[in-house]
Amino acid sequence: MKKALLIIILGIFVIMAFGIDAYAAKKAKSKVSAEEIQAMSDTIDNLTRKVYGNALLSPDDNRNLIDVKIKLDNQMLVSPDIVLAPLYYKAGSIYRLREMNNEAIECFQTILENFSDTALAPKARANLKAMGVEVAEVEDKTEEEEEEEE
Repeated sequence: MKKALLIIILGIFVIMAFGIDAYAAKKAKSKVSAEEIQAMSDTIDNLTRKVYGNALLSPDDNRNLIDVKIKLDNQMLVSPDIVLAPLYYKAGSIYRLREMNNEAIECFQTILENFSDTALAPKARANLKAMGVEVAEVEDKTEEEEEEEE
């Protein structure tokens, strides 16, 4: 009886250990690594050079831009990170230069919604206004107004 109870308890510990390892691995995988961020940044910088140089983007270039945008969006779903703001801004700029306005608007709005306290927020707002998008101005609230809301 004692052996059976010991085996059951040992089995529970083993299952819990595997569960914790799986959770830790999943959590570590959900975070974009510094290497992936650098690779996305390099891809966007390369595409920006091509756009500014009036070069045509190849189907591979288009696919790379779409891949970067998908990775950014996926990471935003998991956990917004401030290191993504410049990538969103650069991607939005490329989309704007290529007259892909819906995608550009989405990138710039992501910055305003998630990274409004960065230096890129005013630039994103200016780009949206230049594209004819109505952007609500963020007003600084006084302490009294904040207290009234509570």
